Amino acid sequence: MYSSEQTRHLQDLSKSLLLRAAQSSLAEKELVPLRQVLVFHEYRYYILNDPLITDPEYDSLYKWLEKLESAHPASITPDSPTQRVAKGLTKNFPAVHHLVPMLSLENSYNADDLMDWDRKARELTGLAGIEYCVEPKFDGASISLIYENDLLVRGATRGDGVEGDDITSNIKQIRSVPLSAAFSGYGIEQVEIRGEVLINKENFKKFNARLAEQQLPPLANPRNAASGSLHMKDPVEVSRRNLEAFLYHISYYSNAEGLDISRGETAGTDKAHAAKSKKTPVTHSDSLNMLWNLGFRSPQKEKKLFRNIQEVIDYCLDFESRRDQLPYEIDGMVIKVNDFALQDKMGMTTHHPRWAIAFKFKARQATSKLIKVEFQVGRTGSITPVAKIEPVPIGGVTVGSVSLFNEDVVRSKDLKLGDSVLVERAGDVIPYIVKSLPDLRTGKEKKIVFPTHCPACGDELVRTEDEAVLRCININCPAQVVERIIHFVSKDAMDIRSFGAANVMKFYELGFLKDVPGIYSLPFDQIATLEGFGEKSIDNLRTAIEASKKQPLHRVIFALGIRYVGETTAKTLAKAVGYLPDFKDFSEEQLLALEDIGPKVAGSILQFFENPDNRKMLAKLEALGVNLRSTRSDKTATGNLTGLSFLFTGTLHELKRSDAEELVEKNGGKIMSGVSSKLSYLVVGEDAGSKLEKAKKIPAIKILTEKEFLRFIGSAT
Repeated sequence: MYSSEQTRHLQDLSKSLLLRAAQSSLAEKELVPLRQVLVFHEYRYYILNDPLITDPEYDSLYKWLEKLESAHPASITPDSPTQRVAKGLTKNFPAVHHLVPMLSLENSYNADDLMDWDRKARELTGLAGIEYCVEPKFDGASISLIYENDLLVRGATRGDGVEGDDITSNIKQIRSVPLSAAFSGYGIEQVEIRGEVLINKENFKKFNARLAEQQLPPLANPRNAASGSLHMKDPVEVSRRNLEAFLYHISYYSNAEGLDISRGETAGTDKAHAAKSKKTPVTHSDSLNMLWNLGFRSPQKEKKLFRNIQEVIDYCLDFESRRDQLPYEIDGMVIKVNDFALQDKMGMTTHHPRWAIAFKFKARQATSKLIKVEFQVGRTGSITPVAKIEPVPIGGVTVGSVSLFNEDVVRSKDLKLGDSVLVERAGDVIPYIVKSLPDLRTGKEKKIVFPTHCPACGDELVRTEDEAVLRCININCPAQVVERIIHFVSKDAMDIRSFGAANVMKFYELGFLKDVPGIYSLPFDQIATLEGFGEKSIDNLRTAIEASKKQPLHRVIFALGIRYVGETTAKTLAKAVGYLPDFKDFSEEQLLALEDIGPKVAGSILQFFENPDNRKMLAKLEALGVNLRSTRSDKTATGNLTGLSFLFTGTLHELKRSDAEELVEKNGGKIMSGVSSKLSYLVVGEDAGSKLEKAKKIPAIKILTEKEFLRFIGSAT
């Protein structure tokens, strides 16, 4: 939309206006350039996501524009940034007719459907091969916009496809929707554009968090949040929702000669228009480029062109695998015949155009029924309620169990046995219950009653003031013993290969294994009699157990499963003591003096080593040959990263996180457990989240991508 020269000019103009605003010397003659730079910076922020000035600087210019327009009301223009927010409340949303009906799309759910659609398309056009344009199918609220003489004059919902609600005031609150666009440069006087209003994932989370603070039920998904926002009566409140809009289809336009053209959705296209108005696009891809160049957020960057349906299918499947990396929700891909002339030739049914089809991704959400709740005991004694629901397919997986986390979650979601519930599973994320559906209750639903005693050992449960979970504090609780052993042998702990959870449970049930030290005195002669345990598997297991005795101290500490002690804290503790049992003599002050150990962690460590059963367990492990002393690998290495600290967040692709951390430590660097002023570098992968936002607020922290980290490590070693 803006050339490099225009960008530099408007940025220089911004600096000049900011200086004059700071000196309170802006005058009426600055109204036009002031509006120009504000529109430019809205484009940089809301369309390109690449701002050139700070929010306070933008606000300063915006306030000056308000002040000048207030002093000179006759100079206000309809496309001024100040005209987005309407005055007063919208009392109703009158119905308005779309210039061209908004038809539905034919849906496909697998490759065979797309193959069949491609065959029909080639038969209708008589061509051996067709160019297709593929773009994301945005999961939001559909809208239709009309521009006349370059100005936005109407925004409407989809409604029934023939008419929708007039929501012009609310549409103007969406900063990625231009109030004016230079369609006249393409010879267009009136144009109708289709698109989708969204709320991105991060803003949706914040929105639901605000609802929770107000003790209001959360919205089920971003689509509902966007759709509901468009029908709010107060435009000012709409502007606070941070909505976004993607515009992806030109359904109608007319030019100065009075020629009308309906873009493939109705009959009667004027074939002479292309010849008389050569600037207007002749393909769908061209139309997306035109919208992008006019300042709209079209899927111009996401779209791809293919001449082979198999390539289309591969792209759709690849996009589905990456959908969680996008900042907004999509529920499929849309495949369109790219050439407008071919679209016209193929025509439409009363329901959908024949020249387009939607490839739908696997469903994210489904409704089910909450049958019962089981209470599971974790390795630290925490009691987790697990909902058993009627099995339902979600995201390609059949879901029958869903964690409810704790009693507070159950109460906040108002869940009852027998409830119809909305269940969600996003990508590889553990499924969760979004909410109950109380409107479907019959009166037979029952309250979920939490236990007062441990389901595994019968001891009374406790709940401390600072925790939301019930907990069994009996260290000999059989459920905890099994989970503790599973954790002890796991890869990141003692790394005893061939000793998975299934074997732990089997050996425990057969009486071969009763506690953690029992790992080192297994009756292999009896195990050899079990089905599936041949000589080789027995030798592999015996070798892995023997090798684990020599693991460095930090792995032993992590393997013990002390509450709040993760891998990083375990390394800190290993460096602080020569002999593990000596922690029984440490004071709280000594522990708090260690790196990244606060009162909660210190209290948990003290509690563990004060327990005589735990000390006896350590003595048994040592007697069986397990290393309890610091080794060279526990000590701080020296190297070019000495004195520097690192933290990794998000998904890494070149390295496993454990390997990246090991690289740092081998070169003398430290791994931190959280973001603080003591952190030197934050290395961010995909979906970095809150740690990245927190680090941005601390100037001393340097932020590296994974590639930058690898280059940094390469130069440091």
